[in-house]
Order: sequence, then C-alpha cells, then structure tokens
Amino acid sequence: MNHDLTHLPRVGDALADRPGMSPQALEANFSDLHPPLTQRQAIIESQRCLYCYDAPCIEACPSDIDIPRFIRQIGEHNINGAAHTILEQNILGGSCARVCPTEILCERSCVRNQDAECQPVLIGLLQRHATDHMRFDAHPFERAADSGRHVAVVGAGPAGLACAHRLAMFGHRVTIFEAEAKPGGLNEYGIARYKMTDDFARQEVEFLLEIGGIEIRHGQRLGHDLSLARLRTDYDGVFLGLGLGTSRWLGLTGEDAPGLAPAVSYIKELRQADDLTRLPLARRCVVIGAGNTAIDMATQMARLGADEVTLVYRRGVEAMSATGHEQEIAKANGVRMVTWAQPVEVLLDAGGRVAGMRFEKTRTAEGRLVGTGETFELATDAVFGAIGQGFDGASLGDPAASELARDGERIRVDAAFRTSLPGVYAGGDCVAPGQDLTVQAVQHGKLAAHAIHQDLLAKQEAA
Repeated sequence: MNHDLTHLPRVGDALADRPGMSPQALEANFSDLHPPLTQRQAIIESQRCLYCYDAPCIEACPSDIDIPRFIRQIGEHNINGAAHTILEQNILGGSCARVCPTEILCERSCVRNQDAECQPVLIGLLQRHATDHMRFDAHPFERAADSGRHVAVVGAGPAGLACAHRLAMFGHRVTIFEAEAKPGGLNEYGIARYKMTDDFARQEVEFLLEIGGIEIRHGQRLGHDLSLARLRTDYDGVFLGLGLGTSRWLGLTGEDAPGLAPAVSYIKELRQADDLTRLPLARRCVVIGAGNTAIDMATQMARLGADEVTLVYRRGVEAMSATGHEQEIAKANGVRMVTWAQPVEVLLDAGGRVAGMRFEKTRTAEGRLVGTGETFELATDAVFGAIGQGFDGASLGDPAASELARDGERIRVDAAFRTSLPGVYAGGDCVAPGQDLTVQAVQHGKLAAHAIHQDLLAKQEAA
C-alpha cells in the first residue's frame, strides 16, 4: 500500500490566500483542547466532591485510583500527596488525565452527575492539576534492593512502561525493547496533537525512568531483531506490550493509489511535526471510521485548514465507538458526518490519484448490515482509513511465539496476564480483554508486573 502523503498540497500552498490562517493561528488550533484548571478553580472544584466512602468513581476507574482521596488532598493544598495517590496506581496518570474518556468512566459514575447538579466533578482536570503541579525532590517511588532478576519488556507503550516501572519498584532490572525511535507508544505517536501538547509524552517517560533500573533499547522489533525464544532464554521473564501495529484496510480496488492512507500514519506525522505549515494537507478529505482515531483525524484536518472534512460510517451514530463527547468535538470543528454508508469504490483521476469515493447506502435487516443498492459519490483529494488496528502477525512469527494461544488475532492471557507460555506475560491492546484504552493498558502492565514478581518469588522459594 502507498502510504506516502507528500503528494498532497502543502498547508502553506493551500492556505496562501487565506488571511488569518497563520502559523500562530495553527498553533492556537493545536493548543490544549481542555485548558488546565487554575489553582483557584481546582480548589473550588475539589470542594464539590462528596468524598463518597463507597465511591462509584473508583469502581469505574480501570486503574483503581482512589479518586476521593486525591481530590480531598487537592482541597487541602497537598498537591504532592494528591499526585502520589494517583501515581501509585497509575504511573502515567498525567497522560491519562488528558486522554482518558472520563465522560464514560469515572465522571459518568460521579454522584454529582445528575440534572440538579448539571455536571459531575471534573475528575480528569483535577487529576491533571495534581500531576502537572507536583514538585518532588526525588522520584516519589523507591526502587527496592536489587533482586538479581532481569525482565524483558517488549514495547515502550503505556502497558510496557507501566510494567517496567512496577517491576523496578520490586527491585528487578528491566530492559525495554522498542521498535520506534522514541518511547511512549500511542502517547507519543497516536494521540491527537491538541490532546497532549508541549512534548508531554516525552517528559512523562523521563519522569518514569527516574526510578532507575530500566534501560530502553530502540530499533528492536519482535519478529525482526528479536525472537521470543531468545528473550525467554536470556531473561527471567518476558512481558509483551506489542500494541496493534497494523492498519486495517477496506479491501477495495485502487486502495493503493496516492491519496489514500491510514489515519494513524498521518496522525503520527502530525504528532512529530516541528512546523505545522509544512504538513501535507488535502483541501477536501474523507475519513472512514467511527472510533476515536477517526474523530481525531477528521478534527485535526479541519484544524489544519481543510475546506471540507467528511467522516463516513457504515452504521448509525448510536453505534459509533467514539464517545458522544468526541463526536461533539468533531462537529464543533465543522466535520460533516455521513452515516449508513459503506465505501464500495475508490474513484481516480487521469493521473491515477484519488479523486473521490463511491458509497452504498446501508440499513439493518434482521440484525445484519446490508446494502440498499443506492449509491452516491463524494469528491475528495484524500481518503484516510480509520477502521481499526490489527495485530502485526510478523511479531509472533518465530517458532516460540507461534505457540502462544490466541483469541482471534490477539494473545490469550489469564486474569494475571500470563500467556500460555511459562514466563511470558502480555497486556495492552495486543490481548483480548478490554477497550483499548491507555488507562487500561497501564493497568494491564501493572497487574502483569505483580504476577511476574510473585512468580519469580515462587521460583526462588522452590529453589
């Protein structure tokens, strides 16, 4: 597939005749989506919390943060205490405060979330306030005495980083093998730029590594530079935080034409761009999908200055996996949403580049999605697919890795994130359970680290 986006008109060229879309305006478009609370706002908001004894917000938090406790600590002006409460359960609490869909998790469960109160306690913004303003003299968590054990972690995304940090707390040495040039996974490469600004992903990783005992080796990809068999031989345990490394495609003729690319490829380029005015931009673009990646892609194209941005989904709005909050963000940025339509053909111009896409209207019949036979066309300069990520099967291509039990394409694990191979654990998006959320990946890594630690202790006692 041709994923090169350089043929698209440059932002500067496309917007040269549009006064107001200056570099400063672009910078403003990609500033914080939700500005942080001031100290006064944080104190006032913290006082809205009822500090429930059996707080439903804790039950709704995938990483088990004691939410009433940290909010009370903010109200008592104990910012370091609040941050410690958050980070002891979620070492990536700063990034999760920015990207976690609190509107369907803790804030939805908040007892203030009722008509008379108008809105829940702003838990996400309070969590960000604590982690943004913490000031520790040293790393807040101590590394235990060296256990003499060495664990390999594959993938420096949220799951791998959380696992590594907790293992370091237990005194184990950790080597993280990462395919990309930077650590952070989706936090570094896959989150909308306006959700995580100011190089925060890098800063958070640097903070995490301050505990010591963790080494990251870049340019190392399982199935290419690494084999699971060798890792099992060389290390006392292996954690796989592989993520979902491949984009699903539509399976249409012409899908490899210039002008059609995975949304995640463009988002990655956008995240790493030093100069937004040099990014390739389509004046008219279509995004296929209904998840948060599709919303992020469509919204960012609109904020870059595209004339027309259309998001197309094969089912109705109620079936979209993107939250209502995310959908409203897209609409507020001028994104047009077309539902009950599925792509059937890529339309090319005389030069073989994308000029449009033909869609068939859909409906449900006896619970199944079917085409109606009625079609329509959308003219576009670029089509971005955001129909989900798949597991990179090549990463489990060596004989040892191929023995891992799978649920579909994902790795099967038990409740403690042990795989079917002794000494091998997995978590994050590469395993079957969960919603593919950053906060859930962090929890997987943390719980897997506890299992690894307990299993290593059991081996030591048996010896």
